[in-house]
This record gives sequence, C-alpha cells and structure tokens, in this order.
Amino acid sequence: MGYLRRQLITAALTANALRPARGVRSGIPSFAAGWLTTELAPHLLSVTAADTAINTARGRGSRLGYLLAGASALGLSALIRESGRSRALVSSALDTDLGADYVTALDAAPTPAELATPWRSLVNPFRMRQPGVRVIRGISYGPAGRRNELDLYLPAESNRTDAPVLLQIHGGAWTIGNKEQQGVPLMQHLAAKGWVCVAINYRLAPRDRFPAQIIDVKQAIAWIRENISEYGGDPNYLALTGGSAGGHLTALAALTPNDPAYQPGFEEAETGVQVAVPHYGVYDMAGATGLRSAIAMRDGFLGKRVFAKSWAQDPEAYEAASPILRITPDAPDFFVIHGTNDTLVSVEQARLFVERLREVSKRTVVFAELPGTQHAFDIFPSIRSAHVVRAIDRYLHWHWNTWRRQR
Repeated sequence: MGYLRRQLITAALTANALRPARGVRSGIPSFAAGWLTTELAPHLLSVTAADTAINTARGRGSRLGYLLAGASALGLSALIRESGRSRALVSSALDTDLGADYVTALDAAPTPAELATPWRSLVNPFRMRQPGVRVIRGISYGPAGRRNELDLYLPAESNRTDAPVLLQIHGGAWTIGNKEQQGVPLMQHLAAKGWVCVAINYRLAPRDRFPAQIIDVKQAIAWIRENISEYGGDPNYLALTGGSAGGHLTALAALTPNDPAYQPGFEEAETGVQVAVPHYGVYDMAGATGLRSAIAMRDGFLGKRVFAKSWAQDPEAYEAASPILRITPDAPDFFVIHGTNDTLVSVEQARLFVERLREVSKRTVVFAELPGTQHAFDIFPSIRSAHVVRAIDRYLHWHWNTWRRQR
C-alpha cells in the first residue's frame, strides 16, 4: 500500500471520528472505524508524521498525500484536545452534582500529578498491568460452567478485612464478550488502592435469552455477599459498574434489589447494592422514551437476538428490563457516563435516564456527558479513559467514606 493510499485511509478514519455517521445501519461501522481512531489519536498522529517524514526522505511523497496528511494531523490534534478536556468535564460533573467540597470526604485531595495525563502508561495502551495487584481467575459463582465464572483483582499485599468491593459487568450486546476484556484499567487502578474488584462472565443470548443475563448478575452479587470476606472485601458495601450491555445490567441490577423474578432459586439472597456507575448503557429496552434509536434497537435487534420474542408479544418483559422504568425513590446513588458521539447507544438515553433519576430518586445523581466521545472509550488506557478512571476513583472513595460515616 502506497503513501497516498495510507493517507486517504487515515483521513477517512479521522473524518469519521470527528463526525461519525449515525443511524441503525451506519452506526455500527462508524463505531468500528471511529472508536480506535478516537482513543488512539496520539499514536495515529505519530505514525502519520513518521510516515510522511520517511516517504519525503525517500522521494515517494505527493502533494495530495501531504495535503491529506496535514488535514489528518489537524483533525487528530483536535481529537487529542477533546480527549484532554475530559479531565475538566468529569471534575466539573463531580463538583456540580456533589458540591465542590466533596473532596474533603476523600482520604486526601488529589495532587496535580494525580490529575495529570499519565503519558508514560499510554505509550503501550494494551499493556494493562498495575504493580501491586494480583489476579485470581476462574472462580465459580453459579451452575453455568465458564459463563458463571469470575475473576478477582486484589491488592498484592493487604491485611484488610473490610475493603470496598466493585463488581464489573462486561458489555457486548448481551451476546458476546467476557470478563477479561473490559473494565481492566479501572479494576487495576482501584485494586492498587486497596479495593477488591470482581469481574464476571454471564450467560449470553441467543443461546440463553434474557433475563438469564440479569439473573447471573444477581447470582454473582449473592456470591459476593456470602464469600467476599474470605478475600478481604466488605460484603456490606458493593459498587457496580459496566459498559454498554454491562451498563444496562449495572443499572437494572441496582434498581431491582431482591426482585424474586430475577432470583429464581435464590429468592432470599440479598442483592441490593450501594452505588452504580454505568458507562454508555442502554436504559430503555422497551422504547418507552419514544426515541427512534431505542425503538429501532428494540425491534431490529433485541427481539431477534436477546429476548427471542417481539415487544408486541410481551411488552411487559421489555418494560421490566428497562432501567428507566424501574426507578424508585430508594434507588442507590448513580454516576452515569456517556459520550455525545456514541453511534451505538444514543446519549439521549442517558440524558433521559438521569433526568428521571433526579426527579424520583432520593439519592445523589452525577452525570458526565463527554463531547466527541464514542462508545467503549474505556476499554483500554487512553487520555480520556485515564481521566474518567481517576474521576470514578474520586467518586467511589467519596461514596465509600461517606457511607462508612453514615452507618
């Protein structure tokens, strides 16, 4: 592939990342092309500059290639600046929704170094290891074989018996994915600070139709309540997080504590949680908001692949599975995160979900809306995900410390 063709591809990828195509059919390829471009913009900019320099030295450049490379460089620089803005945006969300004095509830106020972009760790974003963290893999929490296994991310050296616990629920449209693929930067970060983090597999559709997925999440919560003290965790404090389908399951589990419909055979288990942090989640499975994108997902995907029955055949099943319809005054605290450039799940779902939470819930609701951000932005370390992880760190430590004082 020649220099000009490479620059054409880079320019097209950059343009899509800046202005992604939306819609039922175009949203998925737009995400596939734009997600990595957006989060790896510094790397792609470096490659573009090196490619241009090498081909210029060899006399293989072209005027059109240089113009495309220059346009890509401008676009990629804009993406990098947008990613850097995430630090101020997530900090502002915490200040606005919790009060600027929330930092007084932290163990210590964050230092400038802790708030800065960790450039060194971003050089190889796919190396997601953290010193001081050990991982125990493949623990069974239910009867469904490998789909009911969990991994533990633990402090390498800790004598605590009351560490806060985080449950990470992977995404993948309820049909694909596993526990090793998502949430790793956050779990590694928190485990290094003393948290006990749990990542689960769960049964997947269409082999196991919904509600098998939420039942497995509830089963995992019950396992944590019964067993996590053996690993140093506090069974009385549990935070949930997850992205996309995992964001949906996070919100639904948080809003349906002890619901016997989702706890067959373990109805008496305690499955309430203290706080939920869903990322780019699906909150309207039933299309109750009237959003065209939600209705299209319901009729074009969920009915065929997840529920194995249409909304017209069983609207109650879709409504019961919609977090936006399950909000009560007793909902736990929420920190909702979503990007405006998400072409798989519209940010409008998050906006309406947060609006409803704030209307009904008696607890705190924090919402960070991230401009220029695609779906799945937090899968691996990037400028944006680094700042989001650190904001979640501050939020969860604020919540943990506040919860302990109120007991």
